[in-house]
Amino acid sequence: MGFDFESFTDSYIDDLQRTLSQVSRGDIEALWSEVEEVSARGGSIHMIGNGGSAATPSHSAGDWSKELKIRTIAHTDNISSFTAWANDTDYANVFAGQLSTFAKEGDLVIAYSGSGNSSNVLNGIKTAISAGCRTAAVTGNYNGGAGGQLVGLVDVAVVVPTQSMERIEDLQLIINHIVKEASKAKRGL
Repeated sequence: MGFDFESFTDSYIDDLQRTLSQVSRGDIEALWSEVEEVSARGGSIHMIGNGGSAATPSHSAGDWSKELKIRTIAHTDNISSFTAWANDTDYANVFAGQLSTFAKEGDLVIAYSGSGNSSNVLNGIKTAISAGCRTAAVTGNYNGGAGGQLVGLVDVAVVVPTQSMERIEDLQLIINHIVKEASKAKRGL
Protein backbone atom coordinates (compact mmCIF):
# COMPACT_ATOMS: atom_id res chain seq x y z
CA MET A 1 0.00 0.00 0.00
CA GLY A 2 1.28 3.47 -0.89
CA PHE A 3 1.67 6.53 1.23
CA ASP A 4 -1.64 8.19 2.11
CA PHE A 5 -0.91 11.91 2.05
CA GLU A 6 -4.41 12.91 3.15
CA SER A 7 -4.29 10.68 6.24
CA PHE A 8 -0.81 11.95 7.08
CA THR A 9 -1.98 15.56 6.75
CA ASP A 10 -5.11 14.94 8.83
CA SER A 11 -2.99 13.35 11.56
CA TYR A 12 -0.55 16.30 11.59
CA ILE A 13 -3.36 18.85 11.79
CA ASP A 14 -5.19 16.86 14.48
CA ASP A 15 -2.01 16.69 16.58
CA LEU A 16 -1.37 20.41 16.06
CA GLN A 17 -4.91 21.29 17.15
CA ARG A 18 -4.71 19.00 20.19
CA THR A 19 -1.37 20.49 21.23
CA LEU A 20 -2.59 24.06 20.77
CA SER A 21 -5.64 23.35 22.90
CA GLN A 22 -3.36 22.15 25.73
CA VAL A 23 -1.02 25.18 25.83
CA SER A 24 -1.46 27.08 29.10
CA ARG A 25 -3.50 30.22 28.48
CA GLY A 26 -2.18 31.60 31.77
CA ASP A 27 1.42 31.25 30.57
CA ILE A 28 0.62 32.99 27.29
CA GLU A 29 -1.07 35.77 29.24
CA ALA A 30 2.02 36.09 31.46
CA LEU A 31 4.17 36.50 28.32
CA TRP A 32 1.71 39.09 26.97
CA SER A 33 1.87 40.96 30.30
CA GLU A 34 5.67 41.09 30.09
CA VAL A 35 5.41 42.58 26.58
CA GLU A 36 2.85 45.14 27.74
CA GLU A 37 4.99 46.10 30.75
CA VAL A 38 8.20 46.58 28.78
CA SER A 39 6.27 48.62 26.23
CA ALA A 40 4.84 50.86 28.98
CA ARG A 41 8.37 51.38 30.37
CA GLY A 42 9.71 52.32 26.93
CA GLY A 43 12.10 49.38 26.97
CA SER A 44 13.18 47.08 24.18
CA ILE A 45 12.42 43.46 23.42
CA HIS A 46 15.29 41.21 22.38
CA MET A 47 14.58 37.84 20.76
CA ILE A 48 16.97 34.92 20.49
CA GLY A 49 16.58 31.38 19.17
CA ASN A 50 18.27 28.46 17.51
CA GLY A 51 17.61 26.49 14.32
CA GLY A 52 13.95 26.56 13.33
CA SER A 53 13.29 28.50 16.51
CA ALA A 54 15.41 31.33 15.07
CA ALA A 55 12.76 32.02 12.43
CA THR A 56 10.13 33.12 14.96
CA PRO A 57 12.25 35.99 16.33
CA SER A 58 12.93 37.20 12.80
CA HIS A 59 9.25 37.15 11.85
CA SER A 60 7.96 38.52 15.14
CA ALA A 61 10.47 41.35 15.51
CA GLY A 62 9.21 42.70 12.22
CA ASP A 63 5.56 42.36 13.26
CA TRP A 64 5.96 43.77 16.76
CA SER A 65 8.12 46.75 15.80
CA LYS A 66 5.86 47.68 12.86
CA GLU A 67 2.42 46.93 14.27
CA LEU A 68 2.94 47.57 18.00
CA LYS A 69 5.64 50.26 17.73
CA ILE A 70 7.77 48.38 20.28
CA ARG A 71 11.54 48.36 19.77
CA THR A 72 12.06 44.68 18.99
CA ILE A 73 15.39 43.21 17.93
CA ALA A 74 15.89 39.71 16.53
CA HIS A 75 19.48 38.88 17.46
CA THR A 76 19.19 35.96 15.05
CA ASP A 77 19.28 38.42 12.12
CA ASN A 78 22.52 40.35 12.62
CA ILE A 79 24.63 37.82 10.75
CA SER A 80 27.86 39.85 10.93
CA SER A 81 27.68 40.14 14.70
CA PHE A 82 26.40 36.57 15.03
CA THR A 83 29.28 35.07 13.06
CA ALA A 84 31.89 37.37 14.63
CA TRP A 85 30.95 36.17 18.12
CA ALA A 86 30.90 32.56 16.91
CA ASN A 87 34.26 32.84 15.17
CA ASP A 88 36.11 35.01 17.66
CA THR A 89 34.85 33.34 20.82
CA ASP A 90 32.49 30.37 20.60
CA TYR A 91 29.09 29.56 19.11
CA ALA A 92 27.77 29.36 22.66
CA ASN A 93 28.36 33.14 22.92
CA VAL A 94 26.49 34.37 19.82
CA PHE A 95 23.58 35.79 21.84
CA ALA A 96 25.43 36.59 25.06
CA GLY A 97 27.85 38.74 23.08
CA GLN A 98 25.14 40.69 21.30
CA LEU A 99 23.05 41.11 24.45
CA SER A 100 26.07 42.36 26.39
CA THR A 101 26.12 45.25 23.91
CA PHE A 102 22.41 45.92 23.36
CA ALA A 103 20.38 44.77 26.39
CA LYS A 104 19.63 47.32 29.09
CA GLU A 105 18.10 47.00 32.53
CA GLY A 106 14.33 46.70 32.26
CA ASP A 107 14.37 45.29 28.72
CA LEU A 108 12.73 41.96 27.95
CA VAL A 109 14.65 39.06 26.40
CA ILE A 110 12.53 36.28 24.91
CA ALA A 111 14.22 32.97 24.10
CA TYR A 112 12.89 30.41 21.62
CA SER A 113 14.16 26.86 21.84
CA GLY A 114 12.45 23.57 21.09
CA SER A 115 14.42 21.75 23.77
CA GLY A 116 15.30 24.57 26.16
CA ASN A 117 18.86 23.26 26.34
CA SER A 118 20.75 25.12 23.61
CA SER A 119 23.91 26.52 25.17
CA ASN A 120 23.86 29.73 23.14
CA VAL A 121 20.26 30.45 24.22
CA LEU A 122 20.99 29.59 27.86
CA ASN A 123 24.07 31.83 27.86
CA GLY A 124 22.04 34.64 26.29
CA ILE A 125 19.44 34.40 29.05
CA LYS A 126 22.15 34.37 31.74
CA THR A 127 23.64 37.53 30.21
CA ALA A 128 20.18 39.14 30.13
CA ILE A 129 19.64 38.33 33.80
CA SER A 130 23.04 39.86 34.67
CA ALA A 131 22.03 43.01 32.77
CA GLY A 132 18.83 43.34 34.82
CA CYS A 133 16.46 42.31 32.03
CA ARG A 134 13.18 40.48 32.42
CA THR A 135 13.30 37.11 30.69
CA ALA A 136 10.82 34.79 29.00
CA ALA A 137 10.92 31.59 26.97
CA VAL A 138 8.72 29.85 24.45
CA THR A 139 9.92 26.28 24.43
CA GLY A 140 8.57 22.74 24.31
CA ASN A 141 8.57 19.27 25.74
CA TYR A 142 11.01 17.97 23.13
CA ASN A 143 12.14 14.44 24.00
CA GLY A 144 10.19 14.74 27.26
CA GLY A 145 12.46 17.51 28.55
CA ALA A 146 9.64 19.78 29.81
CA GLY A 147 11.30 22.92 28.47
CA GLY A 148 14.79 21.96 29.56
CA GLN A 149 17.11 24.12 31.61
CA LEU A 150 15.61 27.28 30.12
CA VAL A 151 12.42 26.98 32.17
CA GLY A 152 14.36 27.23 35.42
CA LEU A 153 16.17 30.40 34.36
CA VAL A 154 13.43 32.67 33.00
CA ASP A 155 10.77 34.79 34.68
CA VAL A 156 8.01 33.48 32.38
CA ALA A 157 7.92 30.25 30.38
CA VAL A 158 5.42 28.97 27.86
CA VAL A 159 6.06 25.25 27.34
CA VAL A 160 4.38 23.72 24.30
CA PRO A 161 3.17 20.31 25.52
CA THR A 162 4.47 18.07 22.74
CA GLN A 163 7.63 16.15 21.99
CA SER A 164 7.38 17.03 18.29
CA MET A 165 9.92 19.69 17.31
CA GLU A 166 7.77 20.58 14.31
CA ARG A 167 4.66 21.26 16.43
CA ILE A 168 6.77 23.23 18.93
CA GLU A 169 8.10 25.44 16.15
CA ASP A 170 4.62 25.79 14.60
CA LEU A 171 3.18 26.93 17.90
CA GLN A 172 6.00 29.34 18.74
CA LEU A 173 4.82 31.56 15.91
CA ILE A 174 1.14 31.11 16.78
CA ILE A 175 1.87 32.10 20.40
CA ASN A 176 3.69 35.21 19.20
CA HIS A 177 0.75 36.08 16.96
CA ILE A 178 -1.64 35.68 19.91
CA VAL A 179 0.51 38.04 22.01
CA LYS A 180 0.73 40.59 19.19
CA GLU A 181 -2.98 40.46 18.37
CA ALA A 182 -3.91 40.78 22.07
CA SER A 183 -1.70 43.88 22.33
CA LYS A 184 -3.31 45.33 19.22
CA ALA A 185 -6.81 44.61 20.57
CA LYS A 186 -5.98 46.24 23.90
CA ARG A 187 -4.79 49.35 22.01
CA GLY A 188 -7.84 49.33 19.72
CA LEU A 189 -5.68 48.76 16.64
